[in-house]
Formats: sequence, structure tokens, C-alpha cells
Amino acid sequence: MARLPFAVLNRRTCRPQGNKRCLEGSALALCAGTLKAIYARQSILVPHMNIVVLENQPSSRRGGQELSLFDVCQELAAKGHSITLLYTSTGNLLEQYATFCDRLIQVSHYRFDAKRPLRSLGALLSDLRKTYAVKADVVYSNQYHDSFFGYLLACLKRVPFVCHLRLPPPDKLGWQWNLGMQGAKQLISVSAHTKQAWSQVGFSPEIIDVVHNGIDETKFLPTETLLLPRQQLNLPKTGFIVSYVGRLDRHKGTETLIKGFAELRKTNPSVHLAIAGKTHNDNAAYLTELQSLTAHLNVKDAVTFLGHVDSPAQVYQASDLVVLPSEWPEPFGRTVIESLSCGVPVVASRVGGIPEILTDQLSQGLFESANPQSLAQRLQQHILWREHTPRLGEECRRHVVDHFALHSALKKIETTLLKAVSA
Repeated sequence: MARLPFAVLNRRTCRPQGNKRCLEGSALALCAGTLKAIYARQSILVPHMNIVVLENQPSSRRGGQELSLFDVCQELAAKGHSITLLYTSTGNLLEQYATFCDRLIQVSHYRFDAKRPLRSLGALLSDLRKTYAVKADVVYSNQYHDSFFGYLLACLKRVPFVCHLRLPPPDKLGWQWNLGMQGAKQLISVSAHTKQAWSQVGFSPEIIDVVHNGIDETKFLPTETLLLPRQQLNLPKTGFIVSYVGRLDRHKGTETLIKGFAELRKTNPSVHLAIAGKTHNDNAAYLTELQSLTAHLNVKDAVTFLGHVDSPAQVYQASDLVVLPSEWPEPFGRTVIESLSCGVPVVASRVGGIPEILTDQLSQGLFESANPQSLAQRLQQHILWREHTPRLGEECRRHVVDHFALHSALKKIETTLLKAVSA
């Protein structure tokens, strides 16, 4: 492996600030014992990496993992690393990627289709040829689904392959995913729970680094008044509003949410539920099923389906409480930290990586998944939080700033990538 060039980065501008002479001077300064002064000037010495990133559809409308990858790539580029993005279909984040990526390359797919072997092989080779002139120090995939292509590309470039574990392992990997994942030099897991799940199917825990997702807390701020965001979303101006932000899917627990809310409303008739998100693959039948459930439980007039909302922060700011009722082993739960950053408490299922977020006092928001009564009980316990524990909102935000800030997560991801490159 060739030695990587080093660049002096200024944290204020986030761009290379020196040349070879500057680097020599920095080295002499370090030798002279002036490390403290260098940090006082907010400059650090880091190796520059050419990172090839694999994504499917760069879109904010798909889910948390696409947004998390965008944040990571943007921050890595801001620190002076070169990003080449491979993607399979266009999305609304592509234009923003173009502002900081060196290259954007569209490929047809990341898998070999055994049902159409000749056509699939031709497309695979064609996609690999598109990357011929791309400089790479590491190939980084956002999910295990793309690991086969990522590992092939890494082998061709003779660089390490790193994969982010944003999902639990499937029941069966299959030969392509197994080949790709076994070829990974390092793995990054979004939670200790997800790391344990992958370790249990044969992957060495020694190569899996746990890095909880982080967010830019300046994009998720508390609001001074509930009235404005509620008006913008056409929600009731007064009363206690419970909200959900995410995909409408059975394993996300949307039905449990509606049932638990209906239980709460029996003793709290002024509460309202706001559901933001769209169904998986725009499944209109499931949306109709959810709407029918609200009518059956006599809460139709107290539930608003907002559809997809481009700014989830607006929903959090309009809410008194946010719920994540997942019934599958949620690897992390980005909406939890987004809501907390806005100063809004969260009630969430005790599954997957969620308990790693809701710790200490915030663990009082955990309930048993798929249990509407348990959910209703937790909602009831939080319904007067603004009167009984008015500082809870501040504590929620401080929890995110201290433990789930984007810059902290980025530093750990960068360290893992560098570890793979230097191994």
C-alpha cells in the first residue's frame, strides 16, 4: 500500500491549508514540542484519503441510512478527503453531493444476476470499467447489499473494502453477499446490538467498530413556540400532540402506535396524533388499512396523516412527544436523536439499538414492542412533562450534543477508514 499524503486542515475552513513546505514546518514544530500550540490554532495533521463510496439512491425520502451517509460524505469532504460517489439511481440529494464530490458515477447495479448471466456480467464489467481512472485508497459501502461489487472494486484497485452495518444480518447471506462481506477489512456498526447480531453469524467482533449515528444538531433546534410549526402543518394549535416520523410499515409498528394512541385518548380527549411518512413502495392499500383502523378505534378525527415531510424538524418542533414503535430489531433509530435534539422527549420500543440511545433518565421512555397497552402507559407518563419536568427538553438536547453529535461520529468513522488503509 502506497503511503498516503498528509494535509494540514483548518477546522474553521475545513480545507487543505498547506503544501510540502508547510508540512515540513509542522513536523519540525511537532518535534520541538509545540503540539499544544498547533491544536490551539485548531489545525490537525491527518492523512488525505481518496474514498470511493457506494450508494443506491441518494435520496432524503428513503430513510435514515441515506441521510446518514450524506452527512458522513459531506463531512469527510470538508475535512479534505476526496469523495467519488457511485450510485444506481438518481435522488434528490444528488445535486448536493455534486457540490463536494470529486466525481459522481452512475452504475447499473451492484449484484450479479444469475438468471441473466451474460447480460449481468456485461453490465458488471461495464460498471467496473467506469471506475478505471478513479483514484482510490479505500472502497466504502453504505450497506451489506452492495458488498459484492464493493469487494470486487476494492480487489481491482488493490485497496481495502469497508462496509457500514446499518441493518441486521439477513437469515441467509447468499454467496455474493458472503463473498463481499468476508472480504471486508473493517466493518462499522451503528449499534452494539447490531454488532452482536453480525458476530453471531460468524463475523469477527475484532473488525467491527461500533459508531453510533450522529447528526448536525444545528439543523434540529428547539422551537420558541409550538404555534408556527403547527400552523405550517395544519395541526391543532392547542393540545398535546404525539407524532411519528418514518416509513409506514408493519415492522415499524404503525398499527401499535394507533392502538396505543386510542387507549391514551380514552382518558385524554384533547390529544392528537400526527403521522409523517409514506408507505413502503407507496403501498396505497396499507395506508387505507391504517386510516380504516383509526375509524374503527374512533380516533379518525384525532389523527392526521401528513404524508412525506421534507423537513422532519418541523414535525418535531410541532410536537410534545415523538414515538418510535418499531417491532423489528431497529439497528439505531435516527428519528430518536433528531427529536431529542429539538428538545422533544421520545417514547420508543425496547428493541435493537434504541436502548443504547435512551439511557439514564431517558430510558423511562422505553416500552415493550407490539404492546399497545405498554405504549399507552408510557404516553400517559409523559403527557404532563412540560408542567412537571420543564427542563426535560433541555436535557434531551444536551444528551444528543454530548453523545450523538455528527463531528464525534465522523471522527470515529474516519479513524476506522484510516485503520483499514494503513493496515
